[in-house]
Amino acid sequence: MERFLTSERTVYDSGVQFLRPKKLEEFIGQERVKRKLALALKASKMRGEVLDHVLLVGPPGLGKTTLAHIIANELQANLHVTSGPVLEKQGDMAAILTSLERGDVLFIDEIHRLNKAVEELLYSAIEDYQIDIMIGKGPSAKSIRIDIQPFTLIGATTRSGLLSSPLRSRFGIVLELDFYTVEELEKIIKRAAALMEVEIDEEAARLIAKRSRGTPRIAIRLTRRVRDLLTIENAKKIDVPLVLKTMEILNVDEEGLDEFDRKILRTIIEVYKGGPVGINALAASLGVEPDTISEVYEPFLLQAGFLARTPKGRIATEKAYRHLGYEFPQDRLF
Repeated sequence: MERFLTSERTVYDSGVQFLRPKKLEEFIGQERVKRKLALALKASKMRGEVLDHVLLVGPPGLGKTTLAHIIANELQANLHVTSGPVLEKQGDMAAILTSLERGDVLFIDEIHRLNKAVEELLYSAIEDYQIDIMIGKGPSAKSIRIDIQPFTLIGATTRSGLLSSPLRSRFGIVLELDFYTVEELEKIIKRAAALMEVEIDEEAARLIAKRSRGTPRIAIRLTRRVRDLLTIENAKKIDVPLVLKTMEILNVDEEGLDEFDRKILRTIIEVYKGGPVGINALAASLGVEPDTISEVYEPFLLQAGFLARTPKGRIATEKAYRHLGYEFPQDRLF
């Protein structure tokens, strides 16, 4: 678990501290989410109360972790960072909860992957700011109730449906993040380039944005890879030819699909005759975990219209056939 005062230090993915915004007003996109969050933050500060618990929902890379840092920074609070899979025992969670100070923010990434026993300990903590700990085993075991300081829990999950109903109902603020528009991603890319002290053409920024799958994390990653090529070729600025050359090296096509995206679609078309196919069968054919497909790749493929879900499973759409150069069977029935 990481613990730090957000006003002094911020920890970011891949060590790129300066690329993420620290204030809500600097956060690009997600206007609906920002309005709700700004209202809750302002009311909390005016009343001098602890902010209600927040659930952030959305596919990977849309800014859930960034928003958690921003919330703590706006509240000028200590931020404690952990993840669901790390908390294996009730004692792990109890150790964190008893160390919290009043107003602290606890961020749990992948909160849907909490152990059931750990999750049950969390119920009373987020509702009554108390935890019950069992001492001993068997007939002599007894429960001890411990008061903890009022705090704000921020949970992050790829889909709210993955959470148990009792846990989901205890969040007072539920914020669902959407994929970003090309225009929003273009602003993010320009901001990142400026912070990296790299000049970028308008058309080049838009080209990267179009291939970023509606996801800021991917937009930043692609921008950094283009910058790598800029450095190697000793170019003066990021332009369209440099972006196209980088995308060719990375094997990212004009729709933003990478090799594994195309492999998913080709498998459905070639092996399963376009579908429908169940997620477990598809995952077995690809040699990956079902969660990897459903949580990482599938959301964008569905949103972009390459995949569709039916009661019987996933199907490749006509758009997927045409994009990969297959002839779409007009008599196809599902």
